[in-house]
Amino acid sequence: MFKPNINGQLIKILALWLACFSFSLLIFGCTTPSPPLEPDTPIPPTSTIPPTVTIVWFPPTPTSTTLPTPIITPTLNLKSRIGELLFLDNFSNSSFWSLAQSNTSSAALGKGEITLAISQPKTYLYTLRNGPELDDFYLEINAEPNLCLADDEYGVLFRFTPNQEFYRLALTCDGQIHLDRYIQNRAAMIYPKSYSGAVPPGAPSRSQIALWVSTNQIIAFINQQYQFTITDTAIPGGSIGLFARTGSHDAMTVNFSDLKVFEVITVK
Repeated sequence: MFKPNINGQLIKILALWLACFSFSLLIFGCTTPSPPLEPDTPIPPTSTIPPTVTIVWFPPTPTSTTLPTPIITPTLNLKSRIGELLFLDNFSNSSFWSLAQSNTSSAALGKGEITLAISQPKTYLYTLRNGPELDDFYLEINAEPNLCLADDEYGVLFRFTPNQEFYRLALTCDGQIHLDRYIQNRAAMIYPKSYSGAVPPGAPSRSQIALWVSTNQIIAFINQQYQFTITDTAIPGGSIGLFARTGSHDAMTVNFSDLKVFEVITVK
């Protein structure tokens, strides 16, 4: 009768178990498990989420840091070179000015003044005086913007010819001044737009505009303060006028009063 060899079988089973155990250690025992993350350790995102955009419906207006142009005292005393009064105009006679009215603008006489009013953006309005033709002169006029914002402009036209060539002295409602020459259907800024401490920004305000025009010289004063001198001979003479122009805003009104024009004494 066959008797199984129990000891040999146990040895085989033990050897098989040891082999399996060694294999398990080889597969799993060499890998060290990662330690758990600390509570304060940030977990990197798997995707980038754009931040929510905050819409500022009414952004704050930045404060301008531009300084006014320094007022320069003229070395020439022009008072001694102002001659006789040629004419004065208190804006009581409608035959002296080109007046008109439309749905968007008007040039109308009031009590001792002429008012230019505009009710839409980027609109230019002007009125001319019906004579006399002037070449050399000294002019003074008061300008009072009542509704006027930022890039709106107003001022004086002079040496305006039948061909619509002229000079234009402009004040802006943010306190700047410039001089343009319009000739052959083209405009040139012959004195660049510059801030002036003599031009009051905003409205209501009041300024006295003065112009010395003699042969080849154009000298500007605002509120009796010298602004600049330009040498130019492109347009020798013509009539005078007034203008207003809106920028990006809807409405503007400006009154002009106390126009005085004098002859000038030319120094030879």
